[in-house]
Amino acid sequence: MAQKKANYIPEDSSELQEKFINCMMKAGKKSISRRIFTEAMRILKDQGKSNPISVFQKAIETVKPNMEVRARRVGGSVYQIPVEVKPKRQRALSFRWIIGACRAKKGKSMAEKLAQELNDASNETGTAFKKREDVHRMAAANKAFAHFARYR
Repeated sequence: MAQKKANYIPEDSSELQEKFINCMMKAGKKSISRRIFTEAMRILKDQGKSNPISVFQKAIETVKPNMEVRARRVGGSVYQIPVEVKPKRQRALSFRWIIGACRAKKGKSMAEKLAQELNDASNETGTAFKKREDVHRMAAANKAFAHFARYR
């Protein structure tokens, strides 16, 4: 029996790429999401990047946050308490920030916006990287409340 095209997974695709494609997907349209990702990789290759997959991986690693703030109610007051981010949440946040930054831009195709954002993130610039820096800055500013973290 022939394999359906919808279940097709390329051999050269990693788990990280598949997770990203799934996060980018809207309304269950995985083939469109995969096509956008593939087109973004082709655009990166056309821009002179010898290995666009390494650019993608570097972008994800660069955008991953180490610290974030969580709201905690202590004695009638709500404090922003800095906490370390677990690896699974780091990856989820980096995906969310990159995809959100792409969707917020106007005027180009999603593949072009994704290629631009991945390139920017791998060079430590761009909207998603700025979001990470803002989260880290917020955690550093609230370091004085770190001792409340044990009251979870």
